[in-house]
Amino acid sequence: MLKKQNSRGKAVKVTFSLPKDVQGETVFLVGDFNDWDEKATPMKSDKEGGFSATVSLEKGREYQFRYLVNGSEWHNDWNADKYVQNSFGGDNSVVVA
Repeated sequence: MLKKQNSRGKAVKVTFSLPKDVQGETVFLVGDFNDWDEKATPMKSDKEGGFSATVSLEKGREYQFRYLVNGSEWHNDWNADKYVQNSFGGDNSVVVA
């Protein structure tokens, strides 16, 4: 799930969330905003048993992303703004900031 909050200037704070039914020891938010670095943006577990991370993104741009669970399982966000095909034969989630 995506929650967007306008902040000052040219940025939008976006909170990325995964529900508790995605069971994982570790979850990372991976996308073109962090150069697809699989360790750059760890997600924290929340009170409900899910995971979340907040990132500040430039307003008016589109960003592709996915969630990496347990270092090997790739998940999309089914509440993303849209989806685009990736070079691995699947889709990437897209957030419009």
